[in-house]
Amino acid sequence: MRNKYVTIIVGLFTFVALTFVFSTSSFAKMYTFGGGPAGGTFQVVANGIQVFKPVKELDGIKVKAQTSAGSVENLRKTNDGKHQFSTVYSGHVYKGMNGQMPKDPKKYDKVMAVSWLYGAPAQLVVRKGGGIKSVKDLVGKKVGVGNAGSGAFANCELLFTHMGVWDKIERNAMGYNDAAAAFGNNQLDAFWLFTAFPSGAVIMAAQTNDIDLVDLDADAKASGFYDKNPYFGQLSVPAGTYRGVDHDTPSFQDSALWVANADVPDDVVYKLLELVYSDEGLAHMKAQKKTFKNMSLDTGATNIVTPFHPCAEKFCKEKGNL
Repeated sequence: MRNKYVTIIVGLFTFVALTFVFSTSSFAKMYTFGGGPAGGTFQVVANGIQVFKPVKELDGIKVKAQTSAGSVENLRKTNDGKHQFSTVYSGHVYKGMNGQMPKDPKKYDKVMAVSWLYGAPAQLVVRKGGGIKSVKDLVGKKVGVGNAGSGAFANCELLFTHMGVWDKIERNAMGYNDAAAAFGNNQLDAFWLFTAFPSGAVIMAAQTNDIDLVDLDADAKASGFYDKNPYFGQLSVPAGTYRGVDHDTPSFQDSALWVANADVPDDVVYKLLELVYSDEGLAHMKAQKKTFKNMSLDTGATNIVTPFHPCAEKFCKEKGNL
């Protein structure tokens, strides 16, 4: 009989302990971080923050990376509170806040900047010697234009419409890896990317094709594109970035920003910034991809022309970079 009572008591203690564990774990609030499609850097950002050990060990906070079509979808879902955090291009945050998104007059005014992450350049991949030297040469061609709903797609539409070719090409909405595969199978004449270099998709395409990159800066300058879209900055993809491309290729870039919904609590934003921008956090992010090599406390507030989340602004001021 004594053994029976002992068994019952042990069972009760076990039940109470398990109940406590599960109830306390349920106190952790889920914060969704909008990423991007496979093969893109946005998803690397979300995954990198989710798996960072100090973030995983936070009490009461759980970060979950969520795939998405990219910048435009992230803008909308972050504004609506479906994503609490995400990565969005600076230009889309700016246009969204001012109700200037294509065919969408809504003002996305609850998307607040947290920090600058990296510069994302436009890249247009073509076959070497194929006669495509300008966006204007794409008329009648089959072109991969990025995933529908992505920043790549939106910026491709922006430039190609400005250049008068958007409705004169055979558009194929697809992710970077799929575009590289289709290009390799001669199903595309060119494909567009809006991501940091070196891109794994372009590296893949260059393994089986003689590729070249189009000088998009020349097109942008000649057509007045920069005058209408002043948030883009100029840069070049260095010679040797991809196999067979032995010349610098001038282009333009937008800035990829870590953003938050305006209603995310101040302490959550501050704690995540504190962890990600610690020495350990920056080393962790840079280990995820070379794209993040310029992430630092000094660059965290650069190239941001829209309002900060209040606690991100506080963090930046404390660190002396705002």
